[in-house]
Amino acid sequence: MKKSRILYICLIGFIILCGLLSRRVSMIPLFTGDLLYALMMYFIIRFLWLHSSIRFVAFISLLICWLIEFGQLSQAGWLVSIRQNLLGRLILGQGFLWSDLIAYLAGVISGILIDRLIHLKANGIN
Repeated sequence: MKKSRILYICLIGFIILCGLLSRRVSMIPLFTGDLLYALMMYFIIRFLWLHSSIRFVAFISLLICWLIEFGQLSQAGWLVSIRQNLLGRLILGQGFLWSDLIAYLAGVISGILIDRLIHLKANGIN
């Protein structure tokens, strides 16, 4: 159990690094950051609910990502001020895009596939 949590923390850190770098390299499509955001969210939820089913983790991850995206439709003053901060902008995003919903779905599906590979490897199946 402890090894799994350490692995998920390392994955989360690596994904955050890749996501930040993806914003710095102009050749990388913008949707890559959204995909990585959802992938990170998947592994954060997996870390928190280590023994939950992959289906549950995927559902909660996608729900959080989509709620944050739909939350971008709100222009409440306090939300706008949070989004003006770099950390707030990274967490809450800036503007709603339908295409982001698809990128989040792709990120969660990627998380499922990686998670299944981790479990196969841990069970000694090559």
